[in-house]
Amino acid sequence: MAVRLIAIDIDGTLLDSQWKLPEANRAAIVEATRRGIEVALVTGRRYDFAMPVARRLECPLTMIINNGALIRSQDGRTHLRHLLPRDTARRVLDATRTWRDAAAVVFDRQRENQIILESLNWDDPIRQSYYTRNREYLAQVVPLETCLTEDPIQVMFSSSVERMRQTEAALRAAMFAAEYALAVTVYESRDFSMIDVINPVCSKGAALAEWAGLRGLAREEVMAIGDNHNDVEMLSFAGRPVVMGNSVPELKSFGWHETLSNDDAGVAAAIAHFAFEEAPECA
Repeated sequence: MAVRLIAIDIDGTLLDSQWKLPEANRAAIVEATRRGIEVALVTGRRYDFAMPVARRLECPLTMIINNGALIRSQDGRTHLRHLLPRDTARRVLDATRTWRDAAAVVFDRQRENQIILESLNWDDPIRQSYYTRNREYLAQVVPLETCLTEDPIQVMFSSSVERMRQTEAALRAAMFAAEYALAVTVYESRDFSMIDVINPVCSKGAALAEWAGLRGLAREEVMAIGDNHNDVEMLSFAGRPVVMGNSVPELKSFGWHETLSNDDAGVAAAIAHFAFEEAPECA
């Protein structure tokens, strides 16, 4: 069956290692939409953090954001939304006090106060870039639990790989772990890892499946491209799963098709091979 929907992760996939958009990737996505193929950016990023990338593509896109918790159009219209109950978020914060300096609560709000932190260090070498790019959306609240006046999208943790492994282990061992799902992203080369605690029905794959169903598409008509742990469910759902050459080893163990790295415009190569059937770069 022909590809009718292409789901593409952003960081480590669409963007290169310097967070730049290769022109070949942009051109391939524009051409796909010109041919009538729907393209969805499927990312752990928030809407306002993903849109600068979307605007650079200069074509119609669907935005599956916050690791599948929300689906929006580029104009901001919300199609699907699964929030994390505030009582669950409160219990998560209580169970992870050891890593409070690495925690944030993320809300679905228009602009200000989207990302609430208890600890905000502008000189933090790990999170400084993120803080700078999201400055207008940040707020600081002490103690963090008091921000839970409404259901958030997620509780988010970010720090070194080892600290986040400890956090993940604590979250998976919690007595109430069935009340949430974890979306984990790991960048070993940067010693940086993120954990999103989201509604238990959420994942990139669940959102992609839900959206494909609403669009009347079979999974065989869906192609997905990803590079990290939080892409597993999305790739498992897609009829044409493609992993990046720079992906984490786990993704390469499934036997899925592999394309070039993000620094070699692997997204463009994958689209040409599977959606356009023009190139042999993917195996």
